[in-house]
Amino acid sequence: MVSTLGVAVVGFGWMGRVHTQAYIRLPHHFPRLSVRPELVAVADEVPGRAEEAAERYGFATAVRDWREVAADPRIQAVSIAAPNFLHREIGVAMARAGKHIWIEKPVGLTADDARAVAGAVAEAGVQGAVGFNYRNAPAVQTARAMIAAGEIGTVTHARIRLFSDYAAHPESALTWRYERARGGSGVLGDLASHGVDLARFLLGEIDTLTADTAVFVPERARPTGATAGHTRATGGELGPVENEDYVSCLLRFASGARGVLEACRVSVGEQNTYGFEIHGTMGAVFWDFRRMGELGVSRGSAYQDQPVSTVYIGPGHGEYAAFQPGSANSMGYDDLKVIEAYHFMRSIAEGTAHGATLDDAVHSATVLDAMTRSADLGTWVSPG
Repeated sequence: MVSTLGVAVVGFGWMGRVHTQAYIRLPHHFPRLSVRPELVAVADEVPGRAEEAAERYGFATAVRDWREVAADPRIQAVSIAAPNFLHREIGVAMARAGKHIWIEKPVGLTADDARAVAGAVAEAGVQGAVGFNYRNAPAVQTARAMIAAGEIGTVTHARIRLFSDYAAHPESALTWRYERARGGSGVLGDLASHGVDLARFLLGEIDTLTADTAVFVPERARPTGATAGHTRATGGELGPVENEDYVSCLLRFASGARGVLEACRVSVGEQNTYGFEIHGTMGAVFWDFRRMGELGVSRGSAYQDQPVSTVYIGPGHGEYAAFQPGSANSMGYDDLKVIEAYHFMRSIAEGTAHGATLDDAVHSATVLDAMTRSADLGTWVSPG
């Protein structure tokens, strides 16, 4: 028997839309799921934005104040896609109101913020999911299984990269993303948080690290109106960019493996260049988000001159079969969020966590805080 679950979305920029579309698509891809989301309410403080979302997607109610969502008894689960500085307040309030939460990374501005939300979720006995979507790619799931099975031997070293050009244009608007008070960290929270999650998901806990950060575009123009996504502003008053454009980090894992994590939001010529290369004593695995359905694999016993083959992901790899019937049919970014929604709804239905949790968010945020400390001190630090 399938039951309905009242859901709400708080914050309706690009990510709020992605969450909404994931809820709508969920029954199409996972028809055996015992709960189905019902779009009850959407909240956004920008005048007209919630009403437009309600008309377009079928939410029953549109409000400007997220507190109305917390107080609404029709709602059992909430997506939190508001700006970073609101994550802690909204996340804690929703959990205390008895709502299950699906919250976007990095879950606040600091590890303390992530701990506060995780603590509220635990105390309330509700489920908490976090938007670490790249771990949901079937190729990444396959790489994890191969590594765990020892198919590339003992992991020796890895490289994780997240390069993008979304902030490369000097006329990119000085939105909340570039302010310490509202955005917290810069590319650390935005992209490196995904890199840390992939590192932990694939290779285990990080023992120590040393990091370096830089700001390459020091000033931007303030926007004159509401913004969504990565908009441009010309002619506005210039203000300082307060958080980092770039980070590089050396990692030492508890397993003894070594790693390099590098992320940048101002990389001209790079569009969503996300991926990893993981080397072991007997082989290696390679993944590029832009070729999401392919996994480069080298394994065997040749060691020297050992070839690399391309594995085309298909049914039997992760949740691929819920989307495509045969290998090498493309999946996309939004599909990963559908998988995320599936894990969230399944966690609620079964009372057991599936997918990325608030604990994962706390671990990631702790590593990000350690990167900031290391960059300030110029030395190796422990995330613990």
